[in-house]
Parts: sequence; structure tokens; C-alpha cells
Amino acid sequence: MPKHITPGLPSRQQILDFISGSDTPAGKREIARAFGLSGQEKITLKALLKDMADEGLIDSAPGRAFHKMGGVPKVTVLRIVDVEGDQAVAVPESWHAETPPPRLRVMERGKRSALGPGDRILARTEEAGRGWLAHPLKKLARGEDLVLGVLHKEGDRLWLKPVDKREKRDWAVSDAGEAGPGDLVLAEKTGRPPRLSVKVQEVLGDPFQPRSFSLIAIHKHGIPDQFPEEAIEEAEDVVGLPLGEREDLTHLSIVAIDPVDARDHDDAVWAMPDDDPANPGGFRAIVAIADVAFYVRPGGLLDREARKRGNSVYFPDRVVPMLPETLSADICSLKAGQDRAALACHLTISATGKLTAWRFTRAKVRLAANIPYEEAQAAIDAASSLSSSRRMLGSRDEESDGPLHENPDAHQADETGSRASFRWDSTLVETALQPLWACWRALAKARDDRAPLDLDLPERRVVLDERGRILSVAPRERLDAHRLIEDYMIAANVAAAKALEAKKAPVMYRVHEPPSREKLVALRDYLKTFGIDFALGQVVRPATFNHILGKLGPDDETRPRVMEQVLRSQTQAYYAPANAGHFGLALGSYAHFTSPIRRYADLVVHRALVGAYGLDPAAKATALTSADAEGMESLGQLISRAERRAMEAERETIDRYVAAYLATKLGDVLETRITGVQSFGFFATVEGFGGDGLVPVSTLGAERFHYDETMHTLTGEESGERYAIGQRLKLRLVEADPINGSLRFELPEGANHMAVRRPMRGKDRRIVGKRGRPPGIRHQGKR
Repeated sequence: MPKHITPGLPSRQQILDFISGSDTPAGKREIARAFGLSGQEKITLKALLKDMADEGLIDSAPGRAFHKMGGVPKVTVLRIVDVEGDQAVAVPESWHAETPPPRLRVMERGKRSALGPGDRILARTEEAGRGWLAHPLKKLARGEDLVLGVLHKEGDRLWLKPVDKREKRDWAVSDAGEAGPGDLVLAEKTGRPPRLSVKVQEVLGDPFQPRSFSLIAIHKHGIPDQFPEEAIEEAEDVVGLPLGEREDLTHLSIVAIDPVDARDHDDAVWAMPDDDPANPGGFRAIVAIADVAFYVRPGGLLDREARKRGNSVYFPDRVVPMLPETLSADICSLKAGQDRAALACHLTISATGKLTAWRFTRAKVRLAANIPYEEAQAAIDAASSLSSSRRMLGSRDEESDGPLHENPDAHQADETGSRASFRWDSTLVETALQPLWACWRALAKARDDRAPLDLDLPERRVVLDERGRILSVAPRERLDAHRLIEDYMIAANVAAAKALEAKKAPVMYRVHEPPSREKLVALRDYLKTFGIDFALGQVVRPATFNHILGKLGPDDETRPRVMEQVLRSQTQAYYAPANAGHFGLALGSYAHFTSPIRRYADLVVHRALVGAYGLDPAAKATALTSADAEGMESLGQLISRAERRAMEAERETIDRYVAAYLATKLGDVLETRITGVQSFGFFATVEGFGGDGLVPVSTLGAERFHYDETMHTLTGEESGERYAIGQRLKLRLVEADPINGSLRFELPEGANHMAVRRPMRGKDRRIVGKRGRPPGIRHQGKR
């Protein structure tokens, strides 16, 4: 017993003093032990502590340690909510006082924070002056105590089915609150094994209603989707900022070419043949990018909120923007006929597509048009077709002597295969689109010479009606218009990186490292099974993989399998201030400059350019700060994690939409392609739709199947039936779960393929073969 404590029932002040001075969490048991209480005294202490809580003197989460009201436990779980400068800021994960939770400065080892918004830590806390400090003891898994799922009733009990397909169990519900069967809820795990259960914390609504699929991803991944009122007010305040002295580019026919469903417009382009004799056959081009740095100043609340998000997240039914819509969808978005602030990248391009010079200015632009990809492509195709017809005819009538006219009868197939009419302005085609395409042909030649990694990876597009219901799921069509914009953006990104290098200024590089030797060894072993040689001693370049794929014709059935393995061998790109090049693009220096509305990395590059080239001479209020320049490494880690979070959330949401769409086709036999093979079965995706579904090995037949890890195949020992990545086959859809986005298939012949099949669950599932034994798996490869 501590010397300063007198045995016996303590007073209110003695309890407060003990809680404040304790070096360990102080709960009822610790208080009773410290004051030597037993029997009836413990019951009296429990009542006293309840009274103190009711009086607002102390507070505690149920079953946890007590702390002073407005204070923080000595050891507690904290959630990172912000990074200010180079230091993370956290709040208690559980806070039951009526006052706002305190913000604790996290004291990490090393100069820069490696923690980001959403991270959870177990920390020792201390009061320092008027604030609080937190010393991390352990980093915890994100949301490890929370489960997102849908409630359902079995008998008299409520159960929670998790939306995460990796969760294999349903959870008993100990407290549903106001939630009922069918509700999508966020619940907290309670109890201890084996009596684990969940308590509903928040009701999110009907999981099958429009917009719920993206809401599931937002809550599951902890994506911030609400801006504080103060941030919205700050955004409204900066909207009226005068643009100041800028290069006036409003007289140029600058256009933005974007998806038809684009929510924001970061970039616009312009090109024209270069009249400089020193650049024969070359071009001048401008890539104009929204000047977000002018509105979002370092250290402001808007900046902190943008850094917390890292990027915008795009779902079929909504966008969770990095910036409030006042900025992202309005004043920063480049729109036709409206003066906008831009950071302009002026490029000089040779006839062979090489970048020979570049400069950056702060400019004022007024776009001539916002054009969907499909309409831009249709207009340039029609112009090319008309030009070809004129050359073939060898004559001109009175009409054809003039400029290209609007053609109301021309049509172009849209992404869903229907026919849609389009119209264009003839002057715009001649002054904007045709010069852009001419310059792009040079850029495309340079790209082909560079030979970046060329993988055909179609993007899925979910089309919804006005009520949020699914109309179609289909791959986006890849047009030259898409490639054109990509090549202009790549050129500007390269210029931004090289311009900063020339000034020895900080650069937030987009890094894509070459494949690891371990992955190359696995790829070599895989390719060997197809008779394709792949030498490990060579210098591996993107062209190396392109050459391998080039050996396989477009209709070769092995091509999808090989392409899948080449993709799996690649590393994941990330952001960092240390340059390691971009392997996939075959570029030595590459930064992201072209999307500051939706990527914080681009905003950092803009600020670096502003500072390095003196584009903000008045107060340097929009340039990169010295603190941010020093903290680039930890910042790169933060935004790389945010990017991976967004990609996973977007992919899962598309999978849920696909599952919802396919749920109407249960029992249908569909064209599929195998995307993965494991010892327990293989995964297949519906051609043209996506969304992986499992074919359990137990449904393949009564024989044993041999799993080859190197080949990624399952082979029947008796029949020789073989299943491999990339293989196309017809499968029957037997399950589609929109909540977790999972699908399940079986062979069309189903039960006829086996001697006996009993549908069971969990460990009781068995398929009995001809001799009464369950089929097995023999595993070859790594163990």
C-alpha cells in the first residue's frame, strides 16, 4: 500500500488524487486494493464511484479505468486524427464526457511522424502545461474492435453478418440498441473468448438501398467523408480571392477532355505547331492544371483536412472529395467560359516527341470547351474520315472549300454498345483537337520508343440510373482520346520532376521500383512451363515483359495467363522524396503534378514549383514550407497509405455493385476466366463484369486434385482435368452476395460430376468419392 494512503473508505478528493497520481490504469479493483477495502466497503466504493461519475468528477468507459472528467487515462487507446507539421495528433478512442475530447501531441521516436489519420495506438499519456502528450507503446490494428455488418435473426437471437468476406463467422449481438434485422450497423466487439459478442454502436441504414455499397466501404476503411464546418467556411472565404497578376492564356483554345461522368476537372490541354526554325516539325504545348495551391494554403484547416484524406475517393454513386465541393467541383474545377486560376506547364516538343524545354507560370485560363472522351474521339475520327474522302475524290465543291461543319447525322457507339448522336463546333475541331492530335502522334512515337510496360487492364464502369439502381456493368472502352490525355499528363509530370531537380528543390516522386528477384524467379518458373525462356541475368526493363507478351498472339489462350503473372510480378507504386525512377513508365524522373484537386501529392509538387521558381513573390504564402520540405518522407508514407486505402475501397465497392447486378442471374451459366488458383479451389471472374468468385475444390468431383504452386494449377489425378490462371470456361453462378461483394460458382454439370455431394457448412463439409473417402489435395511447391 502506498505510504501516503490511509486505509479505509476514501473521500472523493482522495480518489481523484489517487487516479491522477497512479502510474498504471486505475479501475475499481485498483482503488479498492490501494485503500485496503474488502466486503461491504467494496460495495460502498462502487456506489461512491457511480455518484462521482454522475456528478461529473470522473469518467470511464464501462469496465475500463477511471480518469478525471476532462482528463485522459494514464494508459489508453488513442486514434490519430491529424498530422500537424511533423507531429501526429490523437484523441481518445473512447470518450464519454460532454466536453470535446482533448487533442494529444504524439511523441514519436525520430524526427517525422510515421502515423497517419485513422491509425490507432496504445499510449502512455501525461499532462504537460495546458495540453496533453502521448507516448506510443504499441500500434494497434485499425478498427480491430469494430465490426461492420448486417443484422439478421435466427430464432430469438440477433446475429451480425460481417461485410468483410475475410470474416468467416457471424457474431452474436449482446446489445442491438434501436437496430433491427436487415440494418447495416457498426458494432463493437465485447466480452472474452469463448463468449465474444458485439454491441451495436451506430445504425447506418438499409444495406440494399442505393448508395449503401459505397457507404459500407467508407465506414469499413475509415475514410473521412465529412468536413468540419470551419473547413467549409474557410473554403467559402477563399472563393472570392482575386486572381492577381497572371499570364493571360484566355485567348487560347484550351480544352479539357474528361470522362462523361467526371466530377471535377483538374487539367486542360492546348497544342500548336512550333514556328521556331530551331524546332522543325515540332510543337508547343500547354498543360494547364488547376491552381489549387493558390486557394489551399499550407497549415490552414483546408490543408490539414486534405492531408488527412490524401486523395479523393471515387465510387459509382458518389465521390468523397479531398477538398470541399466549393473548391473541388466549382472554383478550382476548370470549366468552359469561366476564368480560372491555373499553373501552366509550357512544353516544347520535338518532331520525334522528345521534351526539349519546359517552363511553369501562374496563369489565367478560360476553357473553350469541356469535352467527353467519346465526343472528342468521334469528332476527330469524323474529321479524319472527311479529309480522307476529299483526298480520294480529288475535288472540292463549294461547301468543302470552307471549314469542317457540324454534322448532326454522325454517330458513335458509346461504351454500352448503343448508338448515341454527337455534335461539335467545327472551329474547335480545327483550332483545338486537330493540333492536339498532331502533337500527340509525336508524343506517342516517343512513348513507343521508350517502351513502357504495356498491359491490357480494362477498367470497369458501373452505370446507375437517377435512383441509384444498376443499369449496366461493362469495361470502359479505351480510345485514342484516353491515350492522348495520358501522354500529355505524363509529359507534364516529367517536366515537373525535372524542373524541381534543376533547382535542387524537394520533389515528391511517384516511385515504381523494378520487380524483386523473388518475383522474377517465380515468373521464370511459371514461364518455363509454357516453353518461354526468361533469363534472370539480364537487365529487366518493361520492354522485356512486352517482348514476352509479344510472342503470344492476341487470340492465344495462354496470353491472359501470362499477362496475369506479369502483373503479379510488379511492385506497388508509392510516393517518396528519394528518386528510384518509374519502372512501369520507363522513366528516370517522375512526379505527380496534374491532379491537385484529388491528390495531395500533386498539391505538394505545385507548392514546391511555386517556391523554386518564385511564382509567389509577394508573401510566399502558397509555397512549400520548410517544415513540409523536411517531412517529405513521412508525408509520402501517409499519402501512399491513403492511396492504397482508396484503391481497396473503390475495388470492393465495384465488387458489391457487380454482385448486386449478378444476383439477378443466379443459376445462369456464364462465360468466365480463372484469375487465381489455390489448394482449396480456384477463383473466376465473369467476362466483361469482373468480381471474383470461388469454385471450391470440393465441388470439382470425387477424385483427388493435385495443386501445383509454381504452375498455379489444379489437376485431377484420374481425369486429368486441369484448371489454370487465364483459362476460360463456363460456370454456373450459385451465389452472389452484394453485402460483401462475393460470388460463388460451380461447374455446369454440378452434381452429375460427383458420386455424392452433401451441402454442409464449415468443418462438416465433405465430398465422398467412389470408395467412400473424401477427396484430398496434394500440394506441390513451397511449404
